[in-house]
Amino acid sequence: MLGVIMAFPEKRWENYTIPVNDKPVVKLTEKRLLMGKRIERAITIVRRDKLKTYSLHVSNPIPVSARNKIEALLKALPDEPFFLVEGNMPLLMPFLVNYLAGLYYENEPEAVIPVWRDGSREVFHAVYEPEPLRDAVESAFAEGYKSFSRVVEFLDYEAVSIEELAKRNPKVTLSFFRVKSSLDIAFAEKTMAELKTRGELF
Repeated sequence: MLGVIMAFPEKRWENYTIPVNDKPVVKLTEKRLLMGKRIERAITIVRRDKLKTYSLHVSNPIPVSARNKIEALLKALPDEPFFLVEGNMPLLMPFLVNYLAGLYYENEPEAVIPVWRDGSREVFHAVYEPEPLRDAVESAFAEGYKSFSRVVEFLDYEAVSIEELAKRNPKVTLSFFRVKSSLDIAFAEKTMAELKTRGELF
């Protein structure tokens, strides 16, 4: 399966090259994604004017000009099923990647999306079928919705309970941790050090 990393900032605090353990967070995210046994290769969606910067850090940057993440994803939409992750999530667990990809291959829904008990969806940690996703975006826009979390409402997706997964592997919840600030960097570095000690990092 293809891995797709979204490193296309919309908000001021979104910085996918912020250093964690002296490495850009997007580089660490790519490494974690590629640890998934079902991920064969990865691409990273970046702003066209930042291509040179990202070329130093990730293996396959795809430059696009777009107004937001949804438009950027559509412009770089692959022609095969893909696992999507945001580029500031360096604690992504290969267990989660493998599990979601396995569900997709087993049941072939339009998407497989992790969901919290309160109903909130982790749309940037999900498997998508490209054509249904394109249709869902067009339907959502026609209804006046602009956020990606509303777009997936137009997909026939399989929901996966995060809390149930956490009972099997508590560390799976680390996958949803975003690095946004210096405090986040400190937590990520401490957690990565612990994972490395246990032989669960790179």
